[in-house]
Amino acid sequence: HLPQPTAEPQMLRRTMLRVWLPAASTVFRRTMSLSVRYASSKTVKPLQKQFALLGSGKMGEAILAGLTQSGAALPKQITSTDINTQKLEYIAQEYGVFTTTDNLLAVDNADVIVLAIKPQHMESVMDTIRPRIKATSVIISIAAGFKVQQVEEGLCTKRVVRSMPNTPACIGHSMTVWTARTTLSVEDHALVKSVLSSIGEELYVKDESYLDMATALSGSGPAYFFMIIESMIDAGVHMGFPREVAKKLVLSTMLGSVKLAIESDHHPAYLRNDITSPGGTSAAALYEAERGNLRTVISNSVWAAYKRTLELGGHTNSGLLIRGIPPHLR
Repeated sequence: HLPQPTAEPQMLRRTMLRVWLPAASTVFRRTMSLSVRYASSKTVKPLQKQFALLGSGKMGEAILAGLTQSGAALPKQITSTDINTQKLEYIAQEYGVFTTTDNLLAVDNADVIVLAIKPQHMESVMDTIRPRIKATSVIISIAAGFKVQQVEEGLCTKRVVRSMPNTPACIGHSMTVWTARTTLSVEDHALVKSVLSSIGEELYVKDESYLDMATALSGSGPAYFFMIIESMIDAGVHMGFPREVAKKLVLSTMLGSVKLAIESDHHPAYLRNDITSPGGTSAAALYEAERGNLRTVISNSVWAAYKRTLELGGHTNSGLLIRGIPPHLR
């Protein structure tokens, strides 16, 4: 129940916080419990490594949650950093890890350094931590668009991995695509595979250009699905369903459809046609979707994300950028 408006804005805000913060905390705990249930089916031993997670934003926290909930790393093995001290207080309380605003302190004696920072901050952070990077440290970057060579040159090390996870990492269901040069040792390769598999599925690719594509397709992918979910729930409410009922119907339908697509040997077009009777409700719905250019809108959205990935890495003049991207998105 929402609080009634009062004449005192400060009092209203405090009342709202008392009502909404516990609810938000409950939602977060439920999300984390999903991670525990997922991880409990996997026998993951803690890696005997010290971790430095530079950046505690959405993706940084998702990786932190995945590592700790899966058991791949104990809280005492992890140091998390951020410029936001309030966020660090929350991180320390929620995960029990050591936190600091000092990136130099974090990378001291770190075996694995995860660069979970925005691409526009990469240069300054690399300049700061370069003097303290151990020769044996493995660097895992998730900065969109940043090439392996850029990180190697920025940190003066060859033990660099470029990866692109996504936010379901926080419940152990990330899809992480990653690459590294052939100079990465077999041992380091196995270490990175263990780290990334602790937060979900991982896929190693030799061609680094796939990382730019993966950023647009799977890295940003959850946002596309959430928008579709939101649109369908709103349509259900518009028809007359209570929002919670519409939400349950949509989420269960999407989950079941994804599981069917995974377990079936058929092309998605076959599965779609299988439930589209001539003159039926699905046929009517799909006609409107095609009339509204839904396929083109989704395709253009992915291409736009791909273009932005290249821009963030400073590769806007790349021939790869021009090839394939629709003219109006160049």
